[in-house]
Amino acid sequence: MDQEIENIQVESEVQHEILLAALKLFVEKGYFNTSLIDIKDAAGTSTSTIYQHFKTKQMIAAQLHANILDSLSISIDEIKCKNEKPSEQLRGIVDLLFKLTDEAPDVMRFLLILNVNEFLPEAKPLHESVAFIKIIRIIEAGVKAGELRSITPRLGYALFFGIIENVLKLVLTGFFDRKADFYQSQAWLAAWNAIVKK
Repeated sequence: MDQEIENIQVESEVQHEILLAALKLFVEKGYFNTSLIDIKDAAGTSTSTIYQHFKTKQMIAAQLHANILDSLSISIDEIKCKNEKPSEQLRGIVDLLFKLTDEAPDVMRFLLILNVNEFLPEAKPLHESVAFIKIIRIIEAGVKAGELRSITPRLGYALFFGIIENVLKLVLTGFFDRKADFYQSQAWLAAWNAIVKK
């Protein structure tokens, strides 16, 4: 039994290393300019090991995409549990996204910069993912609670997260020369003022 658990842990670590190597390559070189050999070399493993875990490069990209969105969805649930008011929940999500941009820029580049539909045509658009539907529901709750002005939740999402997303993209692409944290309070105020009930 102990040997089985150890084997599962090793398998999980190997898969994690493959995914990390692929993430870095996809955001630096682009999906189409990255080969399985590049991923193998970056992960420090063999081609046969890659094929034990993933049959194609697209499967690696799909797993990365799913992992990032699942992790984001779980984080949003945690933020919702810790904060009662929709405004506090939105603030927590913005804090998370800015922190990720500074601390895990490759994850955010994969999420916001890469055109995932080019290589994962079956993937839902970002705004239709579970994580972002949760954000739309928070905005809906904010409208119902009277915190936010009376607009459709999807328009509220577009106004609020349009600002946040664009600031993060400009940080990630180097248009802004400082870390995301520097722009966070101004971005929050601009986004919040777009939807708050006055």
